[in-house]
Amino acid sequence: MEAVTVAAALGLLLLAGTGSTAGDEAREAEAVRALVARLLGPGRAADFSVSVERALAAESGLDTYSLSGGGGARVRVRGSTGVAAAAGLHRYLRDFCGCHVAWSGSQLRLPRPLPAVPKELTEATPNRYRYYQNVCTQSYSFVWWDWARWEQEIDWMALNGINLALAWSGQEAIWQRVYLALGLTQSEIDEYFTGPAFLAWGRMGNLHTWGGPLSHFWHLKQLYLQHRILDRMRSFGMIPVLPAFAGHVPKAITRVFPQVNVTQMGSWGHFNCSYSCSFLLAPGDPVFPLIGSLFLRELTKEFGTDHIYGADTFNEMQPPSSEPSYLAAATSAVYEAMTAVDPDAVWLLQGWLFQNQPEFWGPTQVGAVLGAVPRGRLLVLDLFAENQPVYIRTASFQGQPFIWCLLHNFGGNHGLFGALEAVNRGPEAARLFPNSTMVGTGMAPEGINQNEVVYALMAELGWRKDPVPDLAAWVTSFADRRYGVSHRDAEAAWRLLLRSVYNCSGEACRGHNHSPLVKRPSLQRNTTVWYNQSDVFEAWRLLLTAAPTLAASPAFRYDLLDVTRQAVQELVSLYYEEARTAYLKKELAPLLRAGGILAYELLPALDEVLASDSRFLLGSWLEQARAVAFSEAEADFYEQNSRYQLTLWGPVGNILDYANKQLAGLVADYYTPRWQLFVRVLVDSLAQGIPFQQLQFDKNVFQVEQAFVLSSRRYPSQPQGDTVDLAKKIFLKYYPRWVNASL
Repeated sequence: MEAVTVAAALGLLLLAGTGSTAGDEAREAEAVRALVARLLGPGRAADFSVSVERALAAESGLDTYSLSGGGGARVRVRGSTGVAAAAGLHRYLRDFCGCHVAWSGSQLRLPRPLPAVPKELTEATPNRYRYYQNVCTQSYSFVWWDWARWEQEIDWMALNGINLALAWSGQEAIWQRVYLALGLTQSEIDEYFTGPAFLAWGRMGNLHTWGGPLSHFWHLKQLYLQHRILDRMRSFGMIPVLPAFAGHVPKAITRVFPQVNVTQMGSWGHFNCSYSCSFLLAPGDPVFPLIGSLFLRELTKEFGTDHIYGADTFNEMQPPSSEPSYLAAATSAVYEAMTAVDPDAVWLLQGWLFQNQPEFWGPTQVGAVLGAVPRGRLLVLDLFAENQPVYIRTASFQGQPFIWCLLHNFGGNHGLFGALEAVNRGPEAARLFPNSTMVGTGMAPEGINQNEVVYALMAELGWRKDPVPDLAAWVTSFADRRYGVSHRDAEAAWRLLLRSVYNCSGEACRGHNHSPLVKRPSLQRNTTVWYNQSDVFEAWRLLLTAAPTLAASPAFRYDLLDVTRQAVQELVSLYYEEARTAYLKKELAPLLRAGGILAYELLPALDEVLASDSRFLLGSWLEQARAVAFSEAEADFYEQNSRYQLTLWGPVGNILDYANKQLAGLVADYYTPRWQLFVRVLVDSLAQGIPFQQLQFDKNVFQVEQAFVLSSRRYPSQPQGDTVDLAKKIFLKYYPRWVNASL
């Protein structure tokens, strides 16, 4: 594609969010000042002067910040937008004060006086957008949040320079209005919506009905939250991405419009058609623009608009036809329904469909979709670019602008994982790709609150023109900021983690935890890892060595527990291998020893140490769900939604353990009973000379799994015990066995 065409495509997108006034500048500056007060307290906030001046970006048109002052004077933070000013503030706190902002807790000890900025520092981002979220994040992480938690997240987004993010709460309330206006009954609507924990997949047409219905109170609360979310995002100058109609409809549409042309899609995620096989409107049917425009008109009337909309018609679903004419028509129908209401509409498309089914999406099919929207009006998320970038095999999405995204995490799983070298080099490679149409970087995890080092690096790369030159030095500084003090052993631990768990490479690297610990027991479990496990154990030892100095740091205690959890996960794999080998060799005593340690000692010890931190409690997780409810019955319903998502995912284990977590209570009452049953069955098999039957075991263990989901047992939401003491207890028992290779 010619350079002038690329420039034109980018230029259209650069228009989005422009046209602001002096009033916008004042509002954004005030939003950042309020953030500073929330973050640092009113007293220290007085040490900062914040202003928003569009003229800072007059030359490049890209978000820019400027830092000056300090050293006895107020630190002056200027930004071309509120987001740019917040990012500048974060840069000062990070690089000049050694502070750290994170999901697990921030370290914000400021020196007095504040350090001086020796020379005015001005920084412009290399790209238009820094994007955040995955459609799935809404369900795996955000689903039960109240406004207080949303406020924290939006502050985190601003500090990390995010200026483009999904804002999808409350859309079901709008859909309910539209469906009622079209003639559907309330019972038909209730039957269609999924439960709260599964809304992401209802929104993408993968599921319907499962885990539902949604209550009237749910709709009201989500509308309230969406208004507050949008108001706060816009106050920083962020661009919220609203949902649009992708073509999926309730089956009841065929009752209201008997002649409507719909196609029933195939099943998804091992669900039968009671919960999947969604109905997709034919692009040429007159009902398509009717529903699409009704929804967007009602949505924008309620929430306003910033002109960027998300819609995914074929997410993990094969289209009814591979004919380019059909794919182009289906794409055009979605876009035209947007522009009928908003002529300035830009469509944000998750590029996951091209990555997920490459055998279907050949060059012709991809071209049909990309070419059906005017160039520059389709903004593609290259969702898994750190691992399997699609821009390379599509000639930079055939001229459509795209955002290079880090996906990293699947299902919100716990487990130390990252491909930091690929992340570090990826954005620059995409920017330098021939005729590149890259317009931004993004973070699109399915779940958050894990592996914070990965997101700290990615957020920093959104403002860098080049990769970090020395990742070992960078991660050393990361540890110092995170704990608020330089400690040799903690720094060495992080360098070991960098070269091991955070050094995955190749297409096999996926942030999805398949450890035997969190998977249904079987003789076929794969325990292969991409790193030297000795590095994890040595990092564990080093963190414990640093504990007397660093134990007062909440971030350190979190990391010590997370590395302890990872070490126990490695030990589970090793004892599993020993138990499996003993069973296959028909050696009862070694099987009893290894299986007994795994199921009756190691997993209970893991549950005990997890219980020492509120961030690893099942009780906290479930209380979030219950707190959303209007009544006790609704609280029970939401808790069951949450339990299903963590475990079976569907009624019969349809996507079993996909969203696994390692939480106190979940380990004790879900993972541990499965492993205890497995060990007993293997022992009985050897003792009685009867072959192990996996299918029969699966039936029996499903009863254990389902009993956990249906249980009403309440779990502590307050931590018990001391993390350092409990981690040390596990370490002293198992580390010598590891070193001596005598498990």
